[in-house]
Amino acid sequence: MRILLTNDDGIEAPGLDALEKIATDLTDDVWVVAPETDNSGASHSLTLAEPLRMRELGKHRYAIKGTPTDCVIMGVRFLLRDRPPDLVISGINRGQNLADDITYSGTVAGAIQGCLLGIPSMAMSLVTGPAEADQGAGEPLWETPMRHGAALVRKLMQAGWPEGIVLNVNFPNCLPDAVKGACATVQGQRDPDLFRIVDRQDTRGKAYYWIGVERRRAKPPKGTDLWAVRCNLISVTPLCVDSTDKETCRKLARVLDSDTAKEPASRQSQQPRGQARASHSHRG
Repeated sequence: MRILLTNDDGIEAPGLDALEKIATDLTDDVWVVAPETDNSGASHSLTLAEPLRMRELGKHRYAIKGTPTDCVIMGVRFLLRDRPPDLVISGINRGQNLADDITYSGTVAGAIQGCLLGIPSMAMSLVTGPAEADQGAGEPLWETPMRHGAALVRKLMQAGWPEGIVLNVNFPNCLPDAVKGACATVQGQRDPDLFRIVDRQDTRGKAYYWIGVERRRAKPPKGTDLWAVRCNLISVTPLCVDSTDKETCRKLARVLDSDTAKEPASRQSQQPRGQARASHSHRG
């Protein structure tokens, strides 16, 4: 099995080292293509306004001056174009990617890009503090994903998942022996009121700002990713690359399609009258 690894924390991130340990427990054919620098919060951005630069750091190990999305495309379409990977894993992110985090996450975006290229893909993140709070809090317990990661990947690969689906894995903030298992979860949702803007002034009196998240302990609904990591469970959330809400689409179709169906009939009813007026004027 050939595995392609990427992340959004950068090529030097310790989480990438932990992910390599997991991958090498599964196969000897492991390739690393990761951003040159930290791209946290880059989401699914793509570099188009400037060329990509690539450095070879060792056997099967490359740094790209670009985003996680760039890295996966470079890995699949250039470095491994003769034989694409069987699996793309993005991570291990220092900090959770739960609930609304996935919309900002470069880690999740790396896995999404792998999925868009037709390769089974998953994102891995490690909770480093309260799941409801700022993900920068606390020291990461890398031994937890290193202990449980390979077995989890084997189990997921054996089970399989459909095309167009990305698996978002989050390891709880606890020691390896305290992990109570893994569970399939749905995406949770945080309270939007937790966002805060911290305004400060630099030494020249000019204002600058930080976006922060208030540390407030909530009670997430059972079955969500937030609930799972709170319970010391490994959360596995299947995410759809197709973001269409089918039920809403059907409701809108009943309204919009009916309007579209009426429009040609209206135009047809108007045209003969116009033609009749033109014909009557000609006769006069």
